[in-house]
Amino acid sequence: MKSSSHNERGHVFAEERKQQILATLQRTPAVRVVDLGRALRVSVASIRRDLADLERSGLLKRTHGGAVSNHVAAFEPSLVEKEDQYRAEKAAIAELAVSFVQRGDTIFLDAGSTTRQIARELRHQRNLTVVTNALNIASELASSDLEVILTGGQLRRGVLSQVGPIAEQAIAGLHVDTLFLAANGVDLEKGVTTPNLLEAQIKRLMVESARSVILVVDHSKFGRITFGRICGLERISAIITDDGLPDRFATAIAERGLKLHVARLSRSGEGPLSTPQRK
Repeated sequence: MKSSSHNERGHVFAEERKQQILATLQRTPAVRVVDLGRALRVSVASIRRDLADLERSGLLKRTHGGAVSNHVAAFEPSLVEKEDQYRAEKAAIAELAVSFVQRGDTIFLDAGSTTRQIARELRHQRNLTVVTNALNIASELASSDLEVILTGGQLRRGVLSQVGPIAEQAIAGLHVDTLFLAANGVDLEKGVTTPNLLEAQIKRLMVESARSVILVVDHSKFGRITFGRICGLERISAIITDDGLPDRFATAIAERGLKLHVARLSRSGEGPLSTPQRK
């Protein structure tokens, strides 16, 4: 009887843990096995069993070392929502990103809120060719002296990007010096991801077209895995992010031999101060 009572109580504990794991995923886009074990005071093995059960129930998606909610894995915010998030961080990243651009370069600006900030920084430069699949980025550069090439293609209205066969054919015939690549998720093992499969395909072609691929993402993208894989981190030439990046990611990126540039934000309310901190 004692053993039966113990097993019943153990089952209750497991269900309570699962509810707490799901509650945590409602507050944050991703969870780590180690952090959950520490917070719930159980072994890593117990947490892994809980995550496996929740994945079989369709309530989350396991990742290397943790899990993300299914909602996060497949959901993509609108452009308006993206631009409203981490504005200062994106501005600082853009300011740092343009320091990698040289006169005479051909660059590809991927669709995204951070890359739109880069376009704003480039408006007053000259002797550059900019290729983009984003209507809003082309609009930003329309009154500049830059040569602007729009890929064409099927319009994704929520994010103002162009995808599909026409865009794919245009990109496949191009070779550029530098791609500034945006993404929704960056995982050390799964690589760079985005929720939409058509968008993922376009981004893969952009990566293939570029001599240098610079990933421009704010710190919130790290540790996330979304539906469509773009490429592995080995294809990335450099990463530019903001100083909200947790040290564990910075250390892991350095261990992989990747170049990391961090845009510092002024905390005094005077705006961004962008300088490379880690390489």
